[in-house]
This record gives sequence, structure tokens and C-alpha cells, in this order.
Amino acid sequence: MKISNIIISMILIMQSLASCAQSTTVQICVNPKFDKKVAQTIRYTVDIISPKQLAEIKKKTYVLDTREKIEYDISHIPGAHFASYSNFELDPLLELPRDTTIVVYCSIGYRSEKIGEKLKKAGFTKVYNLYGSLFEWANQSYPMENEEGSTTNKVHTYNKQWSKWVDDKKVIKIW
Repeated sequence: MKISNIIISMILIMQSLASCAQSTTVQICVNPKFDKKVAQTIRYTVDIISPKQLAEIKKKTYVLDTREKIEYDISHIPGAHFASYSNFELDPLLELPRDTTIVVYCSIGYRSEKIGEKLKKAGFTKVYNLYGSLFEWANQSYPMENEEGSTTNKVHTYNKQWSKWVDDKKVIKIW
């Protein structure tokens, strides 16, 4: 393993542990109400990573979108691999080294946490759940792409009720 990979891994682990330990006092999401919703929804069974942290290391990370295909096709993090939550298959990922840094995300973090738990159970050691997931990625104005690989400002928000958590006025909400 390269020294740079070891250093990146150590930084991620330390940041995630710090984030988990301070999850009730450190706000990650732009909207404090959304931050509270995310904190109440996930169980912290998978270490978390912020959108900013992911943006800084994304090129060296295996990013896994755990939403459904219709959601992924509308928008996803550039370079993210699709893995359906309802039909998740672990087998294709078993070819990856167990020390691969994997970041999972969904809409806010609940579904991705469940997939992250499965990855950890399968022996993956560097699994992180994107805190606030794609909604917060969009809220912080990070780039998204659609199924054709073109830049988009659309987000599948699941339904009208969940769409309230996407605050960026430039984002077009679809459900």
C-alpha cells in the first residue's frame, strides 16, 4: 500500500471518528433543521464523511449510490457507481480490495447506512456514509451529473415531503 493511501485513510478515519463523537454538537448540513433530521435518522453504525471531505478525496474513493435507478438516472455524484438499495448485490464489489475507501450515499443517509453495514460485514474496512447524502451534496452546490454524464441541477427528492430538505434554489426537485 502506498504511503499516500495510508495517510489519506488515517485522515479519513480520524475525521470520521471526530465527526461521530461530535455529531450532536457539530453541524455538517447547511440547514440546521436538516442536520437535526439526518442526525435523528441515521444510527452512526457506519462512520460518516461530510460532502466537503468527500469532495477533497473523491478521485481516490469508490463512491456508491445506493438509491434506486430512477433517482440515480436523474442525478448522482460524478463517477458514482449505481447499487440499488432494494436489489443490492454485494458480489460485484467483492472484487475490490477490502481496504478500498468506499463512500455510500442515498438521499439523506438512511439507505446508504444499511448498505454500508453490509459492506462492513463483508470485511470492507474503510466504509463511510455521506452525511446528508445527495440532498446535502446538492445543498452545498457540489456538481451532479445525469444518466448521460451531463451536468445537471436536478435531484430526485423521493416525494414532496422530502423535497423540503433540498434548500438550494438552483436545484430542480423531481419526485
